[in-house]
Amino acid sequence: MPGLLRGVARTAVVAGTATAVSNRVSRRQAGRWAQQGQQEAPAPQYAAPPPPPPPPAPAGEDMNNKIEQLKQLGELKDQGILSEQEFEAQKRRILG
Repeated sequence: MPGLLRGVARTAVVAGTATAVSNRVSRRQAGRWAQQGQQEAPAPQYAAPPPPPPPPAPAGEDMNNKIEQLKQLGELKDQGILSEQEFEAQKRRILG
């Protein structure tokens, strides 16, 4: 019987030690995962959406602007500052 009692006591000590080590490893691993979760996942930061594009200019204003530019081109051509080819190229650019 003393041998049996000694075997049971030894088994209890080994099992208790194994349980204590296992619990400690589990706690340490849980702590590491918690630290990684805090370090790797900062609070998401969102950028403000871009401002909406400006509304298109009314067609009347745009056409008036083009007419004014064409008048200025005509004056430059009449003064001899622009050649016929330069005048045509600029006119295509404005109307294009």
